[in-house]
Amino acid sequence: MQREWLLKKNCSMSPRQVGMAYGLLCLFLLVIGLGFALHGAWFVPVFALLDIGVLATALLCYARHEGDRERIALTDDSMLVERVEAGQVRHIRLEACWTRIVMPDRQRSLIALESRGVRVEIGGFVGEELRGQVAQELRRELRKASLLR
Repeated sequence: MQREWLLKKNCSMSPRQVGMAYGLLCLFLLVIGLGFALHGAWFVPVFALLDIGVLATALLCYARHEGDRERIALTDDSMLVERVEAGQVRHIRLEACWTRIVMPDRQRSLIALESRGVRVEIGGFVGEELRGQVAQELRRELRKASLLR
C-alpha cells in the first residue's frame, strides 16, 4: 500500500510566459527611454535600465521558488516527506506507527507531523482549506495503516 500527496504552489505563468512578458516589458521600457533620450532627457533611459535590472532580480527570485513543493508518501511502515525549496531537496523519513498528525489550530498554521522527537511542518504551499483537508486525509490513512498491522 502506498498513498501520495503532492503539495505545491499554483503558479499562474509558466517560465516561458514569464520570459516573454519580461522581454516585452524590457522592449517597452527601452523604446520609451529612447524616445525621451532623443528629446534631450538622457536620464530617462538610465532609469529604464534600472527598472529592467530590478525586474530581472524579482523574476529570478520568482523562478527560483517556482518549483517549490512538498511530497508526502505513506507506505506500510513509513512516511516519507520530500521538501523542495529553492532547488534544495530535503528528505525526512518518519515511522508510520509512531507518527502523530497535529492539525492546524489557528489561521495560517501548518500541519505538524511528529514521530519520536522529530517534528516536520508541512502545508506551506497550499491554502488553509486544503491544508485542513490534507491533515484529515493523512490522519485517516495513518489509522488505516496501523489497523492493517
